[in-house]
Amino acid sequence: MKRLYKLSSYVIGTLISFMAISIFGVVHAYAVCPVCTVVVLGGVELSRYLGVDDTVSGVWVGGLIVSSGLWTINWLEKKKWRFKLDIPIIMLAYYLIVIWPLHEWKIIGNPKNMISGFDKLLFGTLIGGMVFAVGVVVHEVLKKKNKNKVYFPYQRVVIPVSTLIIASLIMYFVTK
Repeated sequence: MKRLYKLSSYVIGTLISFMAISIFGVVHAYAVCPVCTVVVLGGVELSRYLGVDDTVSGVWVGGLIVSSGLWTINWLEKKKWRFKLDIPIIMLAYYLIVIWPLHEWKIIGNPKNMISGFDKLLFGTLIGGMVFAVGVVVHEVLKKKNKNKVYFPYQRVVIPVSTLIIASLIMYFVTK
C-alpha cells in the first residue's frame, strides 16, 4: 500500500510539473510544442493499455523526457538563466527524475524484463530519447532550409512523433 501511495504521489507530482511547464513555459527555437508531449503521453498510455512490450513503452517515455527537457531549456533561455553545461545537466536531471524512482520501485531492474542483459524499459527510454532528439533536429534543419518556414502544418509535431512511431515499430518487431 505504501508503494502504491508513493507511486501515485509521484505520478500526480509529475503531472502537475508538466502542466506548470506547459502553462508557464514558452516554446522557442528547438522547442517542442505541448501537442507533441500530449501525443507522447497518449502513446505511453495506449501501449500500456494494449499490453505492448516495455521496450516500446520506453521509447515513448524517452520522448517525453527529452520533450520536457527541451521545454525547460527554452524556458530558462527566455528568462536569460543560461549557465555552463545547462543542456546536459537538465537532460540528465530529467532522466534521473524518471529513472531513479522506477528503479527504486523495482519497475526497472527486474531480471525477467531484460533484452540482451539490459532492462527493456530503460533500453526503450534511451532509444526513445535519442530518436526524439533526432526528430527535433530534422525539423529544425528542414525549417532552416526553407527560409525559417515549415514545409507543412504541424511539422514541429509530426516529425518528432513520427520518429517515435518508427522506433516503436522497430522495437516491437525486435522484441516480438
